[in-house]
Amino acid sequence: MSRDVHLSELGEFLKARRAELSPHAMGLPESGALRRVPGLRREEVAQLVSISTVYYTRLEQGRIEASTPVLLALAQVLRLDDDQRDYLLELAGKENALPRRRAAQKVRPSMRRLLDNLTDTPALVLGRCMDILAWNPLAAALMTDFSQIPEEQRNSVRLVFTDPAMRDLYADWEDVARTNVAFLRMEAAQNPDDPRLNALVDELSVHDRQFRQWWGAHQVAHHAMGTKAFRHPVAGDLTLDWETLACPTDPDQQLTVLSAEPGTPSHERLRFLASWSATHQSSTETAP
Repeated sequence: MSRDVHLSELGEFLKARRAELSPHAMGLPESGALRRVPGLRREEVAQLVSISTVYYTRLEQGRIEASTPVLLALAQVLRLDDDQRDYLLELAGKENALPRRRAAQKVRPSMRRLLDNLTDTPALVLGRCMDILAWNPLAAALMTDFSQIPEEQRNSVRLVFTDPAMRDLYADWEDVARTNVAFLRMEAAQNPDDPRLNALVDELSVHDRQFRQWWGAHQVAHHAMGTKAFRHPVAGDLTLDWETLACPTDPDQQLTVLSAEPGTPSHERLRFLASWSATHQSSTETAP
């Protein structure tokens, strides 16, 4: 396909995409005047992208080439998905240097079944960026009711830094928080262009001075094993060992299990918490 045909197709593609958008959806004031064509006008698109109407008109007419920044701004304004954005850049002969957004993770059925069978051991499944994908009732009883947290906010690092109850739950909150930052820093090294990870880092950097300081220290660590001390409001003080097991069919999902050595006070308190959790859950389900 020749350059002119590419530019003509690019113009038609832009025209079709702006026809799908309404001024109201884009936050533009309604003038009340009758529109000859559906969707946005050329001058409205140009205004939103901060370019001249003449420039945008020539672009739609296939008479000029646009720079990559202008094309990316158009992709954002016209609300293109990843495939549409890639197509736009390909038509313009530009190399796409932006990472594609990865599909939202869902816990694998086999991991879900394993969680359901772990009735006396707190366990949860972590995904990319330390997102919390699934958990068992005892993990919720030990940490927090994850079901009450919006799905897009169920993230281990975010909870540690933004939930005040977590600072009370962990006896050594600072050590837990630093370790979580080191885990996230390691993942950032492996996936430096992950948009979700970068958005999480930006969010926590803005809202928490300690996160910003520890992130800048560039300490790294792998999910493996360790010990956490809890000050639980129901079960009291517990010291639990944690271990992470990778899913053999999906390395982006890991099962984290917490346990206590049999015969120790922590083991007895964990058993009490399991009993309390089962009773509490049962009473909740049968309440009118």
